[in-house]
Formats: sequence, structure tokens, C-alpha cells
Amino acid sequence: AALRYPRGHGRGVALAAEPRLLPVGRGEILREGKDLGILAVGPLVYEALAAAEQLAAAGIEAAVVNARFIKPLDRELILAQARLTGRLLTVEEHVVSGGFGSAVLELLAAEGLKGVAVRCLGVPDAFIGHGRPGELRAALGLDARGIAGAAAELLGRPLTCKESG
Repeated sequence: AALRYPRGHGRGVALAAEPRLLPVGRGEILREGKDLGILAVGPLVYEALAAAEQLAAAGIEAAVVNARFIKPLDRELILAQARLTGRLLTVEEHVVSGGFGSAVLELLAAEGLKGVAVRCLGVPDAFIGHGRPGELRAALGLDARGIAGAAAELLGRPLTCKESG
């Protein structure tokens, strides 16, 4: 058994004068792009946005989607990104096996979408030691630099040190 106590600070959370309801099962496109779609959940959405900036400096247009929900998936949005770009990178702060990326792969298979290149980034199915969130993300390739590098590799264009920051 394991207990997880979140560390760090929440981002993107502010008390609005008029709270709005989020439609259940709907994500949002935070950045448009045509070369690949980065589908992110939770705090890694901000790392994905920073990665997209690094990719843009290398001439790669990456869409960034805040998937918001792992269950239910936003089928329409994910399928639209898959059809538009033909390449998806899923990013989650969860074990890859049986996680968000797996659900995206199952969706693509169920819809018969062939030829879509997908790479799933997340936590390996192994014990991860204790540490500062930023250091752990960097070690696991879940920081902006790691996400940008994985995206570029998915496109067959590995970034140089200069491009990846």
C-alpha cells in the first residue's frame, strides 16, 4: 500500500467572481498546432505548454490539449487531434500502464484509427523515490525539456541542446 501526499503549489486556480461549470468529459485546446498534439492532464499541462514554446523555437507547431478528464475521455477532441496531426503525445503524472495514455490508445483502436503515431509519457511501473516535484519530473522526463524532446523524437526531429533549452 502507498499513500501519496501532493507536494508543491496548485497552478491556474483562482477564485472567480462568477464560477463556471466545467462540462464533464470535455477538454480544452490551449494551443493550436498542426505537427502533433500533446494531450496532458493535471499539473503537467503547464509543462506541456512550456514544451510547446521550446518546440516552436525549433519550428515545430505543437497543439496542447488540457484533457481535464481521464474518465470519461473527450472522444471528439482526441479523435480530432489524431486526425489533424497523425501524432499524439500523452503526458500524465501517473503510471503509464493502465493510465490516461492507455485509454487514448484504446480509443484509437476502438475507432479503427490506424497510422496514428502515439507515445505515452508518465511514471514507470516502479518505485519512485521521494524528492522535490520538479526534480522528480526532470528525472522522469516529465518536465518541459523532457516533453519537448519526446515530441521531437516522435516527429523524427530530435532537438539539439540549443533548441531544447
